[in-house]
Amino acid sequence: MKLLEDRIRQFGKIGEGNILKVDSFLNHQIDAQLLDEMGREFERLYHEAGVTKILTIEASGIAIAVMAARHFSVPVVFAKKHKTLNIHGDVYVSQVESFTHKTTYDITVSKAFLNEGDKVLIIDDFLATGNAIIGLIDLCRQAGADVIGAGIAVEKAFQEGGKQLRESGLRVESLARIAALSVTDGVSFVED
Repeated sequence: MKLLEDRIRQFGKIGEGNILKVDSFLNHQIDAQLLDEMGREFERLYHEAGVTKILTIEASGIAIAVMAARHFSVPVVFAKKHKTLNIHGDVYVSQVESFTHKTTYDITVSKAFLNEGDKVLIIDDFLATGNAIIGLIDLCRQAGADVIGAGIAVEKAFQEGGKQLRESGLRVESLARIAALSVTDGVSFVED
C-alpha cells in the first residue's frame, strides 16, 4: 500500500537494533485517516472471505483492527497480555514470545467472544517472527473458529515469520513489506 510505505519513508525512524519506529502515526500517536484507509484495504483484500470477527492482540493492533472492523461491519476481539479483573470465567490461553520485549507471556481471550464457526481475520501492526500470529491462531483453534487469514500493517520480510506462516498455508496480506532497513541506508520495500 503506497500510502503506508510513503508514511514509513517520511516519518518512520530506525532505532537501535534496527527497530522500525512508526509511533508518530501508527502505534502511539495514531493517524486515524491512514488507519481508515488501511482498514478499507483489508476489507478489499478479504471481502469474499466471509469474515465474522477480527482478532488482534493488545495494544498496538487494536486501532488498526477497529478501523478494519468498521469496513467489515463485524466485532473486534483482542487478546489481553495481562490478567485483569474484568476477564473472569472461562478463557482461552496461549503463550507468545515477544520479539520486541524479549519475553514470553500468556495471551487470553474470553470464551464468550471467540466461538466455534467464527471466520476470523487476524490483524496486527507488525509481523517479524510470527509468534503473535501463531498464538492468536492457537486461540482460534481452541475455540473451533476458522482463521481465514492475517492482515498485517508492516511485515519485516527479511525475517522468517511471514514466509513460515505462508508455507503453513495461512493467507497473509501485508500492506507494507520491508525488504531491509538500517540506520545508514533507511528502509527498502519488497517490490511486488
